[in-house]
Amino acid sequence: MDLNDLDRRMKGAISVLKTELGGLRTGRASVNLLEPIHVEVYGASMPLNQVATISVPESRMLSVQVWDKSNAQAVERAIRESNLGLNPISEGQLLRIPIPELNAERRQELVKVAHKYAEQAKVAVRHVRRDGLDTLKKEEKEGGMGEDESHGLADQIQKLTDGSIVEIDELLAQKEGEITQV
Repeated sequence: MDLNDLDRRMKGAISVLKTELGGLRTGRASVNLLEPIHVEVYGASMPLNQVATISVPESRMLSVQVWDKSNAQAVERAIRESNLGLNPISEGQLLRIPIPELNAERRQELVKVAHKYAEQAKVAVRHVRRDGLDTLKKEEKEGGMGEDESHGLADQIQKLTDGSIVEIDELLAQKEGEITQV
């Protein structure tokens, strides 16, 4: 039974949650905001950060410097169609993207999305716990370990799970605060 592997897998679920929450708009400019966007260039779908440099020149403005001028329109289109509510201003190979204020309705939608992401992470952590407990039962049944040892490991697995769930809740509360902050 490898507790380190279970811990690594739970931390992986938390890492995915951090990435997803980083992509949610909070009214402030962030390079992570454009991370999920893919652009159709050279006959393939590529992440935006592989065809352009993204920077934050001001707190409410993003700047996208497209490396190849022929891709500028494709990048602009991908940003407009990303459902992030962003409207880039094209200046040749440079796109300026003002970050608009969030209205109350949009804030509530983003909070719901954040809750959905957090719930998916919790489910992933619980799946890891279930896998660990199944492995324990199997080893105990096959005679690989005693009942006391099995119960001790089960308690450790539950502590890992509880710690991960607490971390997920803290990340959610932090993101919710960022979103609802006026």
